[in-house]
Amino acid sequence: MDKPEIHLCDNLEYLRAAPSGFVDLIYIDPPFNTGRRQHRSRFHAENDVKVAEASFGYEDSYDDFVGFLKPRMEEAYRVLKQDGSLFFHIDYREVHYCKVMLDGIFGRDSFINEIIWAYDYGARSRCRWSAKHDNILWYAKNPKRYTYNYDAIDRIPYMAPGFVGPEKAARGKTPTDVWWHTIVSTVGREKTGYATQKPRGIIDRIVKVHSNPGDMLLDFFAGSGTFGESAHENGRRCILVDSNPDAVAVMKRRFAKL
Repeated sequence: MDKPEIHLCDNLEYLRAAPSGFVDLIYIDPPFNTGRRQHRSRFHAENDVKVAEASFGYEDSYDDFVGFLKPRMEEAYRVLKQDGSLFFHIDYREVHYCKVMLDGIFGRDSFINEIIWAYDYGARSRCRWSAKHDNILWYAKNPKRYTYNYDAIDRIPYMAPGFVGPEKAARGKTPTDVWWHTIVSTVGREKTGYATQKPRGIIDRIVKVHSNPGDMLLDFFAGSGTFGESAHENGRRCILVDSNPDAVAVMKRRFAKL
């Protein structure tokens, strides 16, 4: 399988030039409109001193966030195959506005699931319930015909294995629409140094269950390239688009080992 195809350009320009109905699965993790710069640095040690190698980030503030996204999502709908799916990764600040927008493009019947990715890391608020989850909206272009490989789902342990017997406990159970998974560790092997990098465990589940070997996948907010790496290692083709040169540099370095 060829390495993911990387494009450094405005994703709207890429999408408008792309043919209709050529993509089996789209996953995007767009900016979350947090109102601040997303930033992360990569370090190495020299004589027991922490030294910065590089710094990666982008501005994450939009006056009209839905207005920025809407033409891109209209093109995403067009380039999807009739049995294709879109996974739209966002957080609690904008998810409600984005769902209304996507309902208008795909149709409310095409909304299949809202997946909650829950994690438990970082500081705790002293004035409200701490936000420790992201939202992933799943839309199928045709709600009656889409890819869902049940047998490819990774199983998770039962919380009370004694209640289900040894055979079921050994097999585990399939996840619900709440996915518990840690973030990318700051000292783990996955870490690329790119801000907002998502863990392979979350992306692999989407790739394996919602596409088939040889399928064409697309991420037009590619960031660190996690979706492309997962696609490649699971036998899928993938196109990655990002307008940030730092993101492309991270992806090229990441894919050099593939």
